[in-house]
Amino acid sequence: NHPFATNEDHCAHACGHFSQCVIMVDAFINLVKAKINEQFDGKVTLFFSPAEEFVDIDYRQGLVKEGKVKCVSGKQDMLVNHVFDDVDCVIHCHAMGTSTYAYNVNSTLAGFVYKEFNFIGKEAHAGAGPHLGVNALNMYTLFNDAVGLLRETFQEDDLVRFHGMITTGGQTINSIPNLVTYQAYLRCDNWDHMVDINAKIENAAHCCAKAIGGSCDIHNIPGYLPFKQNKQLSEVMYNNMLTYVTADEIQTTERSIASGDVGDLACFIPTIQFGYNGFSGRIHGADFMVVEPYKAYIEPAMLVVATVFDLLANPQIVDEIKANYKPTLTYQQYIDYLNS
Repeated sequence: NHPFATNEDHCAHACGHFSQCVIMVDAFINLVKAKINEQFDGKVTLFFSPAEEFVDIDYRQGLVKEGKVKCVSGKQDMLVNHVFDDVDCVIHCHAMGTSTYAYNVNSTLAGFVYKEFNFIGKEAHAGAGPHLGVNALNMYTLFNDAVGLLRETFQEDDLVRFHGMITTGGQTINSIPNLVTYQAYLRCDNWDHMVDINAKIENAAHCCAKAIGGSCDIHNIPGYLPFKQNKQLSEVMYNNMLTYVTADEIQTTERSIASGDVGDLACFIPTIQFGYNGFSGRIHGADFMVVEPYKAYIEPAMLVVATVFDLLANPQIVDEIKANYKPTLTYQQYIDYLNS
Protein backbone atom coordinates (compact mmCIF):
# COMPACT_ATOMS: atom_id res chain seq x y z
CA ASN A 1 0.00 0.00 0.00
CA HIS A 2 2.94 2.34 -0.56
CA PRO A 3 2.11 5.25 -2.92
CA PHE A 4 5.02 4.24 -5.16
CA ALA A 5 4.22 0.52 -5.27
CA THR A 6 4.62 -0.97 -8.74
CA ASN A 7 1.66 -2.04 -10.80
CA GLU A 8 3.14 -5.50 -11.41
CA ASP A 9 3.56 -6.87 -7.87
CA HIS A 10 2.15 -4.00 -5.78
CA CYS A 11 5.42 -3.71 -3.86
CA ALA A 12 7.83 -0.93 -2.97
CA HIS A 13 11.23 -1.40 -1.38
CA ALA A 14 10.82 1.31 1.24
CA CYS A 15 14.31 1.03 2.68
CA GLY A 16 16.25 3.77 0.92
CA HIS A 17 18.48 1.50 -1.13
CA PHE A 18 17.56 3.51 -4.22
CA SER A 19 19.21 6.55 -2.64
CA GLN A 20 22.39 4.59 -1.93
CA CYS A 21 22.78 3.99 -5.66
CA VAL A 22 22.25 7.69 -6.43
CA ILE A 23 24.74 8.75 -3.75
CA MET A 24 27.53 6.47 -4.87
CA VAL A 25 27.08 7.18 -8.59
CA ASP A 26 27.09 10.92 -7.85
CA ALA A 27 30.22 10.57 -5.71
CA PHE A 28 31.99 8.48 -8.34
CA ILE A 29 31.15 10.91 -11.16
CA ASN A 30 32.46 13.84 -9.14
CA LEU A 31 35.67 11.96 -8.34
CA VAL A 32 36.15 11.33 -12.05
CA LYS A 33 35.45 14.98 -12.87
CA ALA A 34 38.02 16.01 -10.27
CA LYS A 35 40.57 13.79 -12.08
CA ILE A 36 41.75 12.20 -8.85
CA ASN A 37 43.66 9.62 -10.88
CA GLU A 38 45.94 12.47 -12.00
CA GLN A 39 46.35 13.83 -8.46
CA PHE A 40 46.90 10.73 -6.34
CA ASP A 41 48.10 7.16 -6.45
CA GLY A 42 45.50 4.55 -5.61
CA LYS A 43 42.26 3.28 -7.02
CA VAL A 44 38.57 3.92 -6.31
CA THR A 45 36.11 1.20 -7.26
CA LEU A 46 32.33 1.51 -7.34
CA PHE A 47 30.49 -1.65 -6.24
CA PHE A 48 26.79 -2.39 -6.46
CA SER A 49 25.45 -5.30 -4.42
CA PRO A 50 22.42 -7.20 -5.68
CA ALA A 51 20.10 -9.00 -3.28
CA GLU A 52 21.09 -7.19 -0.08
CA GLU A 53 17.84 -8.17 1.63
CA PHE A 54 17.72 -11.80 2.80
CA VAL A 55 14.34 -12.62 1.19
CA ASP A 56 12.86 -14.73 -1.63
CA ILE A 57 14.81 -17.66 -0.21
CA ASP A 58 13.12 -20.42 -2.24
CA TYR A 59 13.80 -18.55 -5.49
CA ARG A 60 17.40 -17.83 -4.57
CA GLN A 61 18.07 -21.38 -3.45
CA GLY A 62 16.82 -22.42 -6.87
CA LEU A 63 19.47 -20.17 -8.43
CA VAL A 64 22.11 -21.83 -6.26
CA LYS A 65 20.97 -25.30 -7.34
CA GLU A 66 21.11 -24.18 -10.98
CA GLY A 67 24.67 -22.99 -10.46
CA LYS A 68 23.84 -19.37 -11.34
CA VAL A 69 24.98 -18.05 -7.95
CA LYS A 70 26.84 -19.56 -5.01
CA CYS A 71 25.03 -17.80 -2.15
CA VAL A 72 21.55 -16.45 -1.51
CA SER A 73 22.77 -12.94 -0.69
CA GLY A 74 24.66 -10.34 -2.68
CA LYS A 75 27.81 -9.57 -0.70
CA GLN A 76 28.08 -13.18 0.45
CA ASP A 77 28.21 -14.23 -3.20
CA MET A 78 30.67 -11.44 -4.02
CA LEU A 79 32.94 -12.47 -1.14
CA VAL A 80 32.90 -16.14 -2.15
CA ASN A 81 33.81 -15.07 -5.69
CA HIS A 82 36.76 -12.96 -4.43
CA VAL A 83 35.30 -9.70 -5.79
CA PHE A 84 36.80 -7.64 -2.94
CA ASP A 85 40.23 -9.29 -2.79
CA ASP A 86 42.22 -6.20 -3.87
CA VAL A 87 40.26 -3.70 -1.74
CA ASP A 88 41.98 -1.95 1.20
CA CYS A 89 38.87 -0.44 2.80
CA VAL A 90 35.18 0.02 2.07
CA ILE A 91 32.82 3.00 2.44
CA HIS A 92 29.19 1.89 2.63
CA CYS A 93 26.05 3.88 3.34
CA HIS A 94 22.42 3.25 4.33
CA ALA A 95 19.36 5.43 4.68
CA MET A 96 17.90 6.26 8.10
CA GLY A 97 14.20 6.36 8.95
CA THR A 98 12.55 9.00 11.09
CA SER A 99 15.32 10.29 13.35
CA THR A 100 16.37 13.43 15.15
CA TYR A 101 19.89 12.92 13.80
CA ALA A 102 21.23 14.02 10.45
CA TYR A 103 23.88 11.30 10.30
CA ASN A 104 24.94 8.08 11.97
CA VAL A 105 28.49 6.79 12.20
CA ASN A 106 30.43 3.92 13.82
CA SER A 107 27.33 1.92 14.81
CA THR A 108 26.96 -1.85 14.97
CA LEU A 109 24.49 -4.29 13.44
CA ALA A 110 23.31 -7.63 14.83
CA GLY A 111 23.82 -10.95 13.10
CA PHE A 112 21.05 -13.41 12.32
CA VAL A 113 20.26 -16.93 11.22
CA TYR A 114 17.35 -17.72 8.91
CA LYS A 115 15.15 -20.54 10.19
CA GLU A 116 12.34 -22.57 8.62
CA PHE A 117 10.15 -24.65 10.94
CA ASN A 118 7.93 -27.29 9.34
CA PHE A 119 5.36 -28.55 11.83
CA ILE A 120 4.13 -31.91 10.51
CA GLY A 121 0.84 -33.44 11.59
CA LYS A 122 -1.84 -35.62 10.06
CA GLU A 123 -4.74 -34.49 7.90
CA ALA A 124 -8.35 -35.46 8.67
CA HIS A 125 -11.84 -34.07 8.12
CA ALA A 126 -12.06 -30.99 10.32
CA GLY A 127 -15.77 -31.47 11.04
CA ALA A 128 -16.41 -35.20 10.96
CA GLY A 129 -13.10 -36.59 12.17
CA PRO A 130 -10.78 -34.10 13.86
CA HIS A 131 -9.90 -36.80 16.40
CA LEU A 132 -8.27 -38.76 13.57
CA GLY A 133 -5.90 -35.93 12.73
CA VAL A 134 -2.90 -34.23 14.28
CA ASN A 135 -3.19 -30.45 14.01
CA ALA A 136 0.05 -28.82 12.83
CA LEU A 137 -1.37 -25.35 13.44
CA ASN A 138 -1.88 -26.22 17.10
CA MET A 139 1.77 -27.28 17.27
CA TYR A 140 2.84 -23.88 15.96
CA THR A 141 0.46 -22.09 18.36
CA LEU A 142 1.97 -23.90 21.31
CA PHE A 143 5.48 -23.18 20.01
CA ASN A 144 4.69 -19.48 19.62
CA ASP A 145 3.57 -19.36 23.27
CA ALA A 146 6.71 -21.27 24.34
CA VAL A 147 8.98 -18.77 22.60
CA GLY A 148 7.14 -15.94 24.33
CA LEU A 149 7.82 -17.59 27.67
CA LEU A 150 11.47 -18.11 26.75
CA ARG A 151 12.02 -14.43 26.06
CA GLU A 152 12.62 -13.68 29.73
CA THR A 153 15.78 -15.82 29.47
CA PHE A 154 17.22 -13.62 26.70
CA GLN A 155 19.79 -11.18 28.07
CA GLU A 156 19.04 -7.57 27.22
CA ASP A 157 22.62 -6.79 26.32
CA ASP A 158 22.51 -9.43 23.55
CA LEU A 159 19.82 -7.48 21.66
CA VAL A 160 17.87 -10.62 20.75
CA ARG A 161 14.97 -10.59 18.30
CA PHE A 162 13.02 -13.60 17.10
CA HIS A 163 10.40 -12.81 14.48
CA GLY A 164 8.80 -14.47 11.48
CA MET A 165 5.67 -15.33 9.57
CA ILE A 166 3.59 -18.37 8.65
CA THR A 167 4.03 -19.08 4.94
CA THR A 168 1.99 -22.30 4.93
CA GLY A 169 -0.89 -22.45 7.40
CA GLY A 170 -2.78 -25.46 6.16
CA GLN A 171 -4.22 -26.72 2.89
CA THR A 172 -7.99 -26.27 3.18
CA ILE A 173 -10.32 -25.02 5.89
CA ASN A 174 -12.24 -28.27 5.78
CA SER A 175 -9.21 -30.35 6.82
CA ILE A 176 -7.01 -30.51 9.88
CA PRO A 177 -3.75 -28.75 8.89
CA ASN A 178 -1.08 -31.38 8.37
CA LEU A 179 1.71 -28.90 7.55
CA VAL A 180 2.46 -25.45 8.90
CA THR A 181 5.63 -23.68 7.78
CA TYR A 182 6.99 -20.82 9.87
CA GLN A 183 9.92 -18.81 8.49
CA ALA A 184 11.84 -16.65 10.93
CA TYR A 185 14.99 -14.70 11.76
CA LEU A 186 16.83 -15.15 15.03
CA ARG A 187 18.87 -11.97 15.53
CA CYS A 188 21.53 -11.49 18.18
CA ASP A 189 24.40 -9.08 18.79
CA ASN A 190 26.39 -11.71 20.71
CA TRP A 191 27.32 -14.52 18.34
CA ASP A 192 28.56 -16.74 21.17
CA HIS A 193 25.18 -16.57 22.95
CA MET A 194 23.35 -17.11 19.66
CA VAL A 195 24.15 -20.84 19.78
CA ASP A 196 22.50 -21.29 23.19
CA ILE A 197 19.44 -19.22 22.27
CA ASN A 198 19.04 -21.10 19.01
CA ALA A 199 19.17 -24.43 20.85
CA LYS A 200 16.44 -23.29 23.26
CA ILE A 201 14.15 -22.26 20.42
CA GLU A 202 14.69 -25.46 18.46
CA ASN A 203 14.09 -27.56 21.57
CA ALA A 204 10.81 -25.72 22.13
CA ALA A 205 9.73 -26.42 18.53
CA HIS A 206 10.46 -30.15 18.76
CA CYS A 207 8.82 -30.53 22.19
CA CYS A 208 5.69 -28.53 21.29
CA ALA A 209 5.21 -30.57 18.14
CA LYS A 210 5.66 -33.79 20.09
CA ALA A 211 3.20 -32.62 22.76
CA ILE A 212 0.44 -32.41 20.13
CA GLY A 213 1.45 -35.72 18.56
CA GLY A 214 3.44 -34.55 15.56
CA SER A 215 6.97 -33.56 14.68
CA CYS A 216 8.95 -30.53 13.57
CA ASP A 217 11.53 -30.43 10.79
CA ILE A 218 13.90 -27.44 11.04
CA HIS A 219 16.08 -26.01 8.28
CA ASN A 220 18.67 -23.29 8.94
CA ILE A 221 20.46 -21.00 6.50
CA PRO A 222 23.39 -18.89 7.76
CA GLY A 223 22.38 -15.25 7.61
CA TYR A 224 24.52 -12.16 8.09
CA LEU A 225 27.29 -11.86 10.64
CA PRO A 226 27.33 -9.05 13.23
CA PHE A 227 28.75 -5.82 11.85
CA LYS A 228 31.59 -4.08 13.66
CA GLN A 229 32.70 -0.89 11.93
CA ASN A 230 36.27 0.24 11.56
CA LYS A 231 36.75 3.02 14.10
CA GLN A 232 39.63 4.79 12.34
CA LEU A 233 37.81 4.94 9.01
CA SER A 234 34.66 6.11 10.80
CA GLU A 235 36.65 8.99 12.33
CA VAL A 236 37.64 10.22 8.86
CA MET A 237 33.97 10.20 7.82
CA TYR A 238 32.88 11.81 11.13
CA ASN A 239 35.27 14.73 10.68
CA ASN A 240 33.83 15.39 7.23
CA MET A 241 30.29 15.29 8.63
CA LEU A 242 31.23 18.19 10.92
CA THR A 243 31.58 20.33 7.79
CA TYR A 244 27.82 20.14 7.30
CA VAL A 245 26.32 19.57 10.76
CA THR A 246 27.18 19.99 14.42
CA ALA A 247 28.30 17.13 16.64
CA ASP A 248 24.91 16.88 18.38
CA GLU A 249 23.31 16.07 15.01
CA ILE A 250 25.50 13.00 14.53
CA GLN A 251 24.55 9.71 16.17
CA THR A 252 27.57 7.65 17.16
CA THR A 253 28.12 4.09 18.41
CA GLU A 254 24.48 3.03 18.12
CA ARG A 255 23.84 -0.70 18.66
CA SER A 256 21.23 -1.58 16.08
CA ILE A 257 19.31 -4.86 15.94
CA ALA A 258 19.00 -4.54 12.18
CA SER A 259 21.34 -6.68 10.09
CA GLY A 260 23.16 -6.32 6.80
CA ASP A 261 25.47 -8.27 4.52
CA VAL A 262 28.00 -5.51 5.15
CA GLY A 263 28.67 -7.39 8.41
CA ASP A 264 30.15 -10.28 6.43
CA LEU A 265 32.33 -7.89 4.44
CA ALA A 266 33.70 -6.29 7.61
CA CYS A 267 35.03 -9.68 8.71
CA PHE A 268 37.62 -9.44 5.92
CA ILE A 269 38.12 -5.74 5.11
CA PRO A 270 38.07 -2.50 7.16
CA THR A 271 34.52 -1.30 6.47
CA ILE A 272 32.18 1.49 7.51
CA GLN A 273 28.49 2.16 6.90
CA PHE A 274 27.33 5.69 7.62
CA GLY A 275 23.65 6.53 7.95
CA TYR A 276 22.05 9.64 6.46
CA ASN A 277 18.67 11.32 6.71
CA GLY A 278 16.34 13.26 4.44
CA PHE A 279 13.46 10.83 4.93
CA SER A 280 10.25 10.57 6.88
CA GLY A 281 8.27 7.54 7.98
CA ARG A 282 9.17 4.02 9.01
CA ILE A 283 11.92 2.00 7.37
CA HIS A 284 10.06 -0.80 5.52
CA GLY A 285 6.82 1.11 6.08
CA ALA A 286 4.18 2.40 3.66
CA ASP A 287 4.88 5.97 4.82
CA PHE A 288 8.64 5.94 4.05
CA MET A 289 9.37 8.97 1.84
CA VAL A 290 12.14 11.30 0.69
CA VAL A 291 11.32 14.71 2.17
CA GLU A 292 14.69 16.49 1.82
CA PRO A 293 16.32 15.47 -1.49
CA TYR A 294 19.49 17.46 -0.75
CA LYS A 295 20.00 15.56 2.52
CA ALA A 296 19.00 12.22 1.00
CA TYR A 297 21.14 12.41 -2.14
CA ILE A 298 23.58 15.30 -2.54
CA GLU A 299 25.16 15.91 0.86
CA PRO A 300 25.97 12.22 1.52
CA ALA A 301 27.68 12.03 -1.87
CA MET A 302 29.78 15.05 -0.95
CA LEU A 303 30.77 13.26 2.27
CA VAL A 304 31.93 10.23 0.29
CA VAL A 305 33.95 12.43 -2.07
CA ALA A 306 35.60 14.27 0.83
CA THR A 307 36.44 11.03 2.65
CA VAL A 308 37.94 9.46 -0.48
CA PHE A 309 40.05 12.59 -1.01
CA ASP A 310 41.29 12.39 2.59
CA LEU A 311 42.31 8.75 2.17
CA LEU A 312 44.07 9.25 -1.16
CA ALA A 313 45.79 12.45 -0.10
CA ASN A 314 46.97 10.85 3.13
CA PRO A 315 47.91 7.25 2.29
CA GLN A 316 49.42 6.86 5.75
CA ILE A 317 45.86 6.81 7.12
CA VAL A 318 45.04 3.82 4.93
CA ASP A 319 48.31 2.17 5.96
CA GLU A 320 47.41 2.63 9.65
CA ILE A 321 43.89 1.31 9.11
CA LYS A 322 45.25 -1.79 7.39
CA ALA A 323 47.97 -2.31 9.99
CA ASN A 324 45.53 -2.12 12.91
CA TYR A 325 42.83 -4.24 11.30
CA LYS A 326 42.57 -7.94 12.11
CA PRO A 327 40.22 -10.15 10.03
CA THR A 328 37.85 -12.18 12.19
CA LEU A 329 37.57 -15.09 9.74
CA THR A 330 39.69 -16.87 7.18
CA TYR A 331 38.22 -17.49 3.75
CA GLN A 332 37.86 -21.20 4.50
CA GLN A 333 36.18 -20.52 7.84
CA TYR A 334 33.69 -18.31 6.01
CA ILE A 335 32.98 -21.02 3.44
CA ASP A 336 32.48 -23.51 6.29
CA TYR A 337 30.09 -21.06 7.99
CA LEU A 338 28.00 -20.62 4.83
CA ASN A 339 27.84 -24.40 4.42
CA SER A 340 26.94 -25.07 8.06
